[in-house]
Amino acid sequence: MRAPRPCGVCGAAGAAKYRCPRCAAAYCSVPCCRAHKERCTPEREPERERPAGGQAGQAADSPWSVEDILTEGDEQDRVPLQKLKLLGESKELRGLLLNPHLRQLLLTVDQAEDKSSLMKKYMQEPLFVEFADCCLRIIEPPEKENILPE
Repeated sequence: MRAPRPCGVCGAAGAAKYRCPRCAAAYCSVPCCRAHKERCTPEREPERERPAGGQAGQAADSPWSVEDILTEGDEQDRVPLQKLKLLGESKELRGLLLNPHLRQLLLTVDQAEDKSSLMKKYMQEPLFVEFADCCLRIIEPPEKENILPE
């Protein structure tokens, strides 16, 4: 996996985890993203056109794409778009997401600097484990459930 680059806005060494989808400039946080957006001038053309409707769960004018947050080392962890759409269609998952405690846990993980250690901690929480298991069942159903009865 590639080491994070220095932030192009504030200069923090090795902190840039994100990049601008318009010009590929590296930045480290929401405030730096906002500051960059004010003066962004695209230096290159997008690699490919996005569909007019955007990608699943992503508005057409969304400021980022999956490619912006995955590094080459993360490519093996990429979930196909068709399977991600199944998450949005799951009534069971929607029911779990109605729980305010689970939503708060997910927001905390999303905003955390050290997501990995926080995920390890939250995997001790039964509600979070139930959420993770539900997502995994949707993305990778157990083999026996895929076999049609004779």
